[in-house]
Amino acid sequence: MTQKLDKTSFSKLLSFVLRHDPGSIGLTLDRGGWADVDDLLDKAGHQITRSELETVVQTSDKQRFALSPDGRRIRANQGHSIDVDLGLLAACPPDVLFHGTVQKFLSAILEHELTPQARHHVHLSPDTATAQSVGARRGTPIVLRINAKAMHEAGYLFYRSQNGVWLTDHVPASFLMPS
Repeated sequence: MTQKLDKTSFSKLLSFVLRHDPGSIGLTLDRGGWADVDDLLDKAGHQITRSELETVVQTSDKQRFALSPDGRRIRANQGHSIDVDLGLLAACPPDVLFHGTVQKFLSAILEHELTPQARHHVHLSPDTATAQSVGARRGTPIVLRINAKAMHEAGYLFYRSQNGVWLTDHVPASFLMPS
C-alpha cells in the first residue's frame, strides 16, 4: 500500500489530477469534470480515506473541490487546463472585480490584456483580500481592479463558479481601473 499523504499534500494531488492530468493516475473524468470518488481513491493508491477526502473538500480554504449531492463524484470547481464543461451559466458580475498578480507580470498585462494562460478562464475575485491572497502565492501581491460592469455592458461574459470565483475569457487592458 502507498504511504498516506497529509491533507495539504493530498489537496495538491487532487488539484493536479482533477484540473490538469487525471491520466497521471489512470483516472477518467466525464465531460463535466466529475470523477468517481471510489475510483479516485483506488487510483491514488488509497493515500487518504473517504472520510479524509470529505474533510479536505469541506475545509479547503478556497473551496477548490465539490462533491456531488450523493457524495459519489468529485470535481474541481475551476482552474482546469483540460477540456471540461462545468455547466456554468453566464451571470451579471458585480461592478468591480479584482485580480491578484505580481510585479513581473504587470507590464505585459497593462500593455496587452489579462489572459488565462494555461487555464480556460481568467480568475477574478469578488474582494481585494482574496485577490491579495492569490497574488501572494508568487511574491508580493499587486491587486488589479477590473471594471466588470463596463465589460459586461460591452458584451463580455462572466461566470461564477461554485466557490464564488468569477471567470471570464480575458480582460482587455482598457477595463483595468486605477487603484
